[in-house]
Amino acid sequence: MPTETFEFQVEARQLLQMMIHSIYSNKDVFLRELISNASDALDKLRLEALRDDSLGADTADLHIALEADPQARTLTVRDNGIGMSRDEVVALIGTIANSGTAAFLRELKESGEAAGAAPEQGLIGQFGVGFYSSFMVADEVTLLTRRAGESTGTRWTSGGEGTYTVESVDDAPQGTAITLRLKPEDAEDRLHDYTSPWKLREIVKRYSDFITWPIRMAEPSGGGTEPETGSDADAAKEPETLNSMKALWARSRDEVTDAEYHELYKHISHDWTDPLETVRLHAEGTFEYQALLFIPAHAQQDLFLQGYKRGVQLYVKRVFIMDDCEALMPSYLRFVKGVVDAQDLSLNVSREILQQDRQIQLMHRRLAKKVLSTVKDMMSAHPERYATFWREFGRVLKEGLLGDGENRDAILGVSSFATTHDKDQPTTLAQYVERMKEGQEHIYYLTGESRQAIENSPHMEAFQARGIEVLLLTDPVDEVWVDSAPQFDGRDFRSVAKGEVDLGTEEEKEQAGSEREKQQEEYAGLLAWMAGQLAEHVKEVRLSSRLTVSPACVVSDTHDVTPALENLYRAMGQEIPHPKRILELNPAHPLVTALNRGHTADPAAPELAESAELLHSLALLAEGGELPDPARFVKLMATRLERTV
Repeated sequence: MPTETFEFQVEARQLLQMMIHSIYSNKDVFLRELISNASDALDKLRLEALRDDSLGADTADLHIALEADPQARTLTVRDNGIGMSRDEVVALIGTIANSGTAAFLRELKESGEAAGAAPEQGLIGQFGVGFYSSFMVADEVTLLTRRAGESTGTRWTSGGEGTYTVESVDDAPQGTAITLRLKPEDAEDRLHDYTSPWKLREIVKRYSDFITWPIRMAEPSGGGTEPETGSDADAAKEPETLNSMKALWARSRDEVTDAEYHELYKHISHDWTDPLETVRLHAEGTFEYQALLFIPAHAQQDLFLQGYKRGVQLYVKRVFIMDDCEALMPSYLRFVKGVVDAQDLSLNVSREILQQDRQIQLMHRRLAKKVLSTVKDMMSAHPERYATFWREFGRVLKEGLLGDGENRDAILGVSSFATTHDKDQPTTLAQYVERMKEGQEHIYYLTGESRQAIENSPHMEAFQARGIEVLLLTDPVDEVWVDSAPQFDGRDFRSVAKGEVDLGTEEEKEQAGSEREKQQEEYAGLLAWMAGQLAEHVKEVRLSSRLTVSPACVVSDTHDVTPALENLYRAMGQEIPHPKRILELNPAHPLVTALNRGHTADPAAPELAESAELLHSLALLAEGGELPDPARFVKLMATRLERTV
C-alpha cells in the first residue's frame, strides 16, 4: 500500500500547539508519557495472549527499551507489546484523545473475558493525548508499529504541523517504536540533551521507577570512541535496566524488609535518618488505591515557615504524577511523607493537576484517619516512639483542632500536655481524666508564655492549694484551639483565668457561701467605688475565690477573648474589639483589707484612688500583661516608696 498523507483534525492541531507551548510545565514528562503508553501496550499484550491462544505473540521477554543516538540526535522508545494495525494508527493518533486503553477495557468488560484479572489495574494510557507531548522536544516523530498476530507493520511520520504520513512496512517487529528527531538544546526553553544517558536515567528514576516492566537502555549508538573487542565489548553492549520495578506499597508486608521501607523513605524525603513509623493502607472497592506513608523521626527546620513543601507523592498506576500533593493530606499532617498510588483519578490532560472530586476527598479523609490511628497505636505499643513524635510534631498536630472537626476527638486522644502533676513528663487527656478529684467536673487549663510564668500566675493559687491538676499550655496555637474544642470525654475545658471559680465539695461550697455573703456586705462599698474609679479599664470589680496569696488578679469573662489571643489576632493583621476585663480582689489580703478600711474612713482621700490604680496595675503585671500607662505607674510607685523611706 503506498504512502498516504492525512490532515490532523482541527482539534488535534490545536492540541498539538497547546502541548508544545503551554500544557506541560516540565518538558521532561514527554518520556513519562511515552513509557506509560509502552507499559500499557505490554499489559494489553499479556491480557490479549491470555484470552486468545491463536495470537502467536512472543511474550517471553516483555520490556521497554530506550535507544539514544547523540550524533543523529534521535531518541527511540521501543516496546514489544500489543502494537497497532494501520487502521488503529489512523484512528488513535489522528483523532484527539481517542484512547486505545479505554476502548480495550470497554471491550473486555463487555465480553466478560478478563481472565480472572482486573485489567484496568495495569493500563495507563491515553495514547492519543500523551503521545502528542513528544512534539515538545522533537522536530519530527516517527512511529513504527506492528500489531501482534499480523504480518504487516505501519510507519507514521509527522513534523507536528498539520499533516502526517502513513505507510505499510513489511519487516516491522512486533510492538511499537517511537523515534524522536530531537530539537537543539535550549537552556532558556528548558530543552535538555535527551540523548544523554544520565538525563534519561534521571527522568526514568523520577517518573517511571515503579513501572511493572523493565526499562532498558543500551549504550548510546554513535557515541563511542574506539571499538572494543572480546568480553569487554559484550559487557559494554549489555543493556542497563533503569527502573527498580519495586513498588513496595503494592507488595504484601511479609515480602518487604524494614530496610527497603527505610530506603524508600530516605529517597522520598531526602532525610538521612530512618522514619519513626511506617503506615500502610490498601483501599479496595469501587475506588482502589494504596498508600505507603512515613512519620519522620524529627521535624524539618522549615516546618512552620510559609512555603513549606507539604504533601505526599502521587502516582496513578505506578506512574509518577506529582510531588507534594497537598490535596491528599491535611496541613496539620504536613510532616508526613510517602506515596499514594491510585488506580484512577480525575487529572487534567497534562496529568499535573488534580480535579477536585469525591475521590480526592475520600482519600484525604481516609489517609488522615489512618495516620491518627497509627499514632494512637504508637501511644500504647511504643510509648518511647510516641514521646519522640509528640516532642517533634505535637505543636503542628494541634493545628488540626482548629479546622478538622471530624477528627477533633481523635487528635485530642493522641495529644499530650504539660501539667502541674509532673514537671518532667507530659500527660494525655485520658490520664488527666483518670486523676480528676472527686466532684471535679471540668478539665482546667491556663495558657501562657512559659511553664514558669503559668505556675507563678495568681490565677493558679486556689488550684495549687487544693491539689487540682491544671494543663499548662504554652504553644501559641493553644490560645486558639481551646475555644474550638470545647470538650473531651464529656468534660468541658475550663480556663482558670476566665469566669468564676467554684471549687471544693458541696459541703465546702455551702460553708463558703455564708462567709462570702458577709464579705460581700463588708466590701460592697469598696467594690462599687473601685468599679467607678477604674471604669475606663475594667467592666467589674468583685471578690475572688481563686486567690489565696496575691491581693488581686485580672480575669476575662467566660466567653471573652484573652489578651494573648487578642495580640495574636492583631499580629496576623486582624483588628478585634478590646474587651474590658474583671478585677478580682482577695478579701483576706492585708492590702485589700487596708484599702477597705481607708475607703470606709475617707472615700475622697486622693491616696485611695492612687492605691486602687496601683492595685490594678500590679494585677496586670502579675499575669504578664501590659500596663495602660507605664510612665504613670512608675511615678506613682516612686512617690509611694519615697514616703516609706
